[in-house]
Amino acid sequence: MVKIRLQREGKKKAPFYHIVVADSRSPRDGRIIEQIGTYDPMTEPSTIKLDIDKVNTWIKNGAKPTDTVKKLIEVASK
Repeated sequence: MVKIRLQREGKKKAPFYHIVVADSRSPRDGRIIEQIGTYDPMTEPSTIKLDIDKVNTWIKNGAKPTDTVKKLIEVASK
């Protein structure tokens, strides 16, 4: 099954995330299919850059976003 989820980058106590499409069996920072955005929680307010067209395409093809990514999609689409 394909999931849309966060891939952690950055240093200790300074997280930065890539929003990626990956197989659910692959590890969190492992092999990905496509990167569709970024999320930086360290800025004020948090920075979310997301390609909404690609997100919609992947969801139509059966990819399931995680709960956190669902919230980020809602915030980014406003």
